[in-house]
Amino acid sequence: MNRILKMAEIEAEYAPDWVLIGEPETDDGLEVISGKILFHSPDRDEVYRKARELQPGRFAVRYLGTWPENMALVL
Repeated sequence: MNRILKMAEIEAEYAPDWVLIGEPETDDGLEVISGKILFHSPDRDEVYRKARELQPGRFAVRYLGTWPENMALVL
C-alpha cells in the first residue's frame, strides 16, 4: 500500500469501503486527486481508530460506497 494511486484507481480497488488516504494530493477545491492508501475497512470507526494510531500527518478519509437517499451529510 505504499504506491500513490489516482482517485479513480482507489475507488475501483477499495469501493465500497472507507479509506484512509495518506499524503493526499488535492485540487483547488480540496477534492482528493491521488494518495497512498494507509488503511481501508467497511467500518468507519475502525478507519478513524487506525488514523489515531498511525498519526499520518496530512490525510483524508473517504467513503467509497453509495450514500442512502434519506441520509443528510453535515460537514
